[in-house]
Amino acid sequence: MLNKYPLWKNLLIMAVLGIGLLYASPNLYRPDPAVQVSGESSGTAIGEREMDKISAALTAKNIDHFGAKADDTGKSGLVRLANADDQLRAQKLIQRALGDGYVVALNMASNTPDWLSALGAQAMKLGLDLSGGVHFLLEVDTDAAIATRLEHYSTGIKKKLREERVRGFISLNGDGVIRGKFRSEENRDKALAVIRRDFTELTVQRAAATKTGDDAFYLQALLSDVKRKEIEDYAVGQNLTTLRNRVNELGVSEPLVQRQGRNRIVVELPGIQDTAEAKRILGKTANLEFRLEARYDAEPSDREQFEFRNPGRGEPSGWLEREVVITGERVANAQASFDENGMPQVNITLDSEGGALMHRVTRHNINRRLGVLFIERKSRTRYEVDEAGVEQAVRIPYDEKKIISLATIRDALGVQFRITGLDAPGEATELALLLRAGALAAPIDFVEERTVGPSLGAENIAKGLLSVQIGLAGVALFMLVYYRVFGIIAVAALAFNIVLLVGAMSLLGATLTLPGIAGIVLTVGMAVDANVLIFSRIREELAAGQSPQQAITAGYGRAFVTIMDANITTLLVAVILYAVGTGPVRGFAVTLSLGIVTSMFTAIMGTRAIVNLIYGGRRVSKLAI
Repeated sequence: MLNKYPLWKNLLIMAVLGIGLLYASPNLYRPDPAVQVSGESSGTAIGEREMDKISAALTAKNIDHFGAKADDTGKSGLVRLANADDQLRAQKLIQRALGDGYVVALNMASNTPDWLSALGAQAMKLGLDLSGGVHFLLEVDTDAAIATRLEHYSTGIKKKLREERVRGFISLNGDGVIRGKFRSEENRDKALAVIRRDFTELTVQRAAATKTGDDAFYLQALLSDVKRKEIEDYAVGQNLTTLRNRVNELGVSEPLVQRQGRNRIVVELPGIQDTAEAKRILGKTANLEFRLEARYDAEPSDREQFEFRNPGRGEPSGWLEREVVITGERVANAQASFDENGMPQVNITLDSEGGALMHRVTRHNINRRLGVLFIERKSRTRYEVDEAGVEQAVRIPYDEKKIISLATIRDALGVQFRITGLDAPGEATELALLLRAGALAAPIDFVEERTVGPSLGAENIAKGLLSVQIGLAGVALFMLVYYRVFGIIAVAALAFNIVLLVGAMSLLGATLTLPGIAGIVLTVGMAVDANVLIFSRIREELAAGQSPQQAITAGYGRAFVTIMDANITTLLVAVILYAVGTGPVRGFAVTLSLGIVTSMFTAIMGTRAIVNLIYGGRRVSKLAI
């Protein structure tokens, strides 16, 4: 009896090993530190003029760079740097050279050859504890959240007093206090009763006149400290949820999005490739407000004037009511598409409460116009010189509110409708993404940004890699001494196992973390353990008087059940770890589960194929085992 694999099995093994080598090979090419540029708006183009301006700014400050070019889409540009130490300095220079309206982000530029990239082969993603990814520290503007809530209270009080026929003037000052002015004490006291009854969150009381000789009657309403804290917590919590949704839309593997302190959020994106896009999407405070067009005879305090976002429209601006029908927070789903004229649009689906509100308002306002107000947080950069004579860039945030649609209501709207008036398909896609992910409850500002190197230190990373090398060398030495030729076969299988594991992680886009390296070390031990079981069984069969060929067949056949049972139970544990764990635990579970699959292939089929090639085609009297 001879031990031979059929041709198709040998070809299958060679094909799997070839694919593993192909997809593992991009990891040999180290990425370059880089700075990536894109527009704050999806309609902003990045071309040769912008890249020439960037190159000139870096050259003037003697920063070594190369490969500065815009991509084929004209949406972003990338400039590679000679060393990582220049990244932050280059980022500031580029931001100064381009001015406002551009997002300048840190990145790592891939050096994978084009022919490998064309096959979908990319280097394995590394976790933030190794070297790869971006760290953002964001600050939630909780004052803006409180101001927005007070605006809603002010509008609600005006409406309720009109319904109760209480005449007076309500205003919201910059100090966060709602003030009421009335001609009679009776009206002031009626307003006090209405506000205390319907707006229990507010602390309302009588107030004295601000000028001597003023015979009007005043009241003031303000939020309590407890309610302010509640609004702040809601804003930060809502933004935390929204940012997580936006990170999921970006497709980042194993991200970290968590709260830090009273009003800050940490976002870490390991292995992210398009950091400029990530920064733009994360920081975008894009929201919608649906408001009715103001009547021509409306009070000045009840209406606001806004410019149209598309400058090509016939009317430069429009007047909208201050009262908001619904906001983007009521959007349950949003998809970009095209209308019957081939223009971009966004199909909106509201939640049940938003649909009811929209239906109730539009049903009673047929033939009036409904405006869609696009609200976007932007910033201007001002450069100041501090006491030490160092020039600092100061970002001054502001809200830009413009009308993107002002259409006549022909029928009562419900849960589903569409938004038109957008400039480009990219803008429609971006708006749909932001609305799907959820509206930010308050604007956020980038306080800190950096590319993250080894958080545990270069020494710890070197030790982690050294542990794999020592583990592999120790196992190899033991196998060579104890099993001789069969030991060499097992060591070759181990090497191919690591190649397959790296190739699989690269192909699947898995992220390698420092605990993941521990999973690789454990995989090495488990892979050789399968060979120890097989080789020990072959020895037992030889001692029982079986021929070498029979011993090989029996060794692989009878050890298979034990190996399969041990690996399946370990794989189940790895799957559970991945399902319930987070961060480092998941990193360990990923490499362990993939390592089990690859080790089963190399330890059983791989070594069997090599043994068959050496001993299977001829009659032998003894085995070097």
